[in-house]
Amino acid sequence: MSEKTMPAAIVAAVHPGELHTAGASGRLNWLRAGVLGANDGIVSTAALVVGVASATTSTVAILSAGTAGLVAGAVSMALGEYVSVSTQRDSERSLLATERRELEQYPEEEFEELTALYRAKGLTESTARLVAQELTANDAFAAHAEAELHIDPEALTSPWQAAAASAVSFTAGALLPLLAMLLPPAETRIPITVVAVVLALAVTGAVSARLGSAGVGRAVARLVVGGALAMAVTFGIGQLVGTAAG
Repeated sequence: MSEKTMPAAIVAAVHPGELHTAGASGRLNWLRAGVLGANDGIVSTAALVVGVASATTSTVAILSAGTAGLVAGAVSMALGEYVSVSTQRDSERSLLATERRELEQYPEEEFEELTALYRAKGLTESTARLVAQELTANDAFAAHAEAELHIDPEALTSPWQAAAASAVSFTAGALLPLLAMLLPPAETRIPITVVAVVLALAVTGAVSARLGSAGVGRAVARLVVGGALAMAVTFGIGQLVGTAAG
């Protein structure tokens, strides 16, 4: 049954709140993860190259350290995301398999369970039973997966896509401080990098706050202060190491 012909109560039960927001919510989650990955790349690489640049003016040393940090960070992010999403996907598949088996073995009990779920949403007994009947007739498995498990069987996250997105976002963020450090003359590279990183963190903080419907000022302040502190610490360590080595 299409939503155009569904009773209003059924549509409201299947899609509580705003309609057709699942896809938009998924895209927002991916965008938010991308922004956070880029932020990680900015902070970690900026701290690394600032620390190296405070110890030596060698462009080769800075490039080598920055590139190594970029690659290591991207691989680490991708691997961590792959493992995390794979674990989640395996868990979701197991839950879906159990639900499918229960539907085959105990269809009447599962129907009553679906009815109870919609009763718990605030529908009357008759409306909840009508919702359960309509959805069961259309696709019982999908109905239970959504209402009981909150899983869309057709939209499980791909661990490979998650890993690739994480690596790309980290790399994009890491390139900014690396290029900001390498392109200017040696005497201005550190201040230019600091300014570029602070501005980039302010942007990513504002974007992430907007996506999460949070306060922009506080989010920006946290990222800028944290990034500045990281660069200050590695700058000081680089100075100490450079002095000791010299």
